[in-house]
Amino acid sequence: MNEQSQINYERVAQAIDYLKLNFKAQPNLDELAEKVNLSPFHFQRMFTEWAGVSPKKFLQYISVEHAKQVLKEKQSTLFDAAHETGLSGTGRLHDLFIQIEGMTPGEFKNGGENLTINYSYAESPFGNILVASTPKGICYMAFSENEKVGFSAFKSHFPNAKLNQVVDMIQQNALYIFTHDWQQLDKIKLHLKGTDFQLKVWKALLNIPLGKLSTYGNVAAKIEKPNASRAVGTAIGNNPVAFLIPCHRVIQASGTVGGYMWGPTRKTAIIGWEAAKMDTAV
Repeated sequence: MNEQSQINYERVAQAIDYLKLNFKAQPNLDELAEKVNLSPFHFQRMFTEWAGVSPKKFLQYISVEHAKQVLKEKQSTLFDAAHETGLSGTGRLHDLFIQIEGMTPGEFKNGGENLTINYSYAESPFGNILVASTPKGICYMAFSENEKVGFSAFKSHFPNAKLNQVVDMIQQNALYIFTHDWQQLDKIKLHLKGTDFQLKVWKALLNIPLGKLSTYGNVAAKIEKPNASRAVGTAIGNNPVAFLIPCHRVIQASGTVGGYMWGPTRKTAIIGWEAAKMDTAV
């Protein structure tokens, strides 16, 4: 991400953070532009280029009251809304093109001693990403603005693996998700280190469609563990593949956004961005 793109990203993130904290006051364009030290005209243009919709419409998408109104109009629960299907284009379900394969005990025994992993750094609409792959698929993807910090976090997952800074087609295909229609993508394969319970939770997340939300309790019900909301939350928090496994689509039952490994502002930005994509795709 070049210097100007980084500045624009930080300004948009700052505006989104302000919207999240003050959505009940419905801040107008002038107020938002002032917060990021831009003229209303330039802020409107920059924000719309980044998100695909105006700041006003984006506010609607991240507003809790807006989410409640959508559910009220549809006369459905959060769980029902989260599992609607039948959408075309970018609205296809993740599980139509993403497959999870769990690593065998031998593949990650002793911190990945027998694994060879390629990794590289890339840009996304939500900041820089470190993405890593084995010959079987993506094994790790995380947002990180600092390459050294990002690499340290990645290495802690596979301390004894052979790590090569190499860009491969597995990584490139996965990163196309940010820019291409999902119908045009090859099948994305994930090769993950996790317990059976974690893998079940991560697979359940793949069934939450683009632009929709679910709750921790609903995910627990989906995997037939209705009393395991806390354990589900822990498994979601340990998700090793940002965005592709959409843990950002899980919110608290109260309707608040809740926590996110890569920051609540980024989570809010992704939710709004996806909702905007759905709006333009319909």
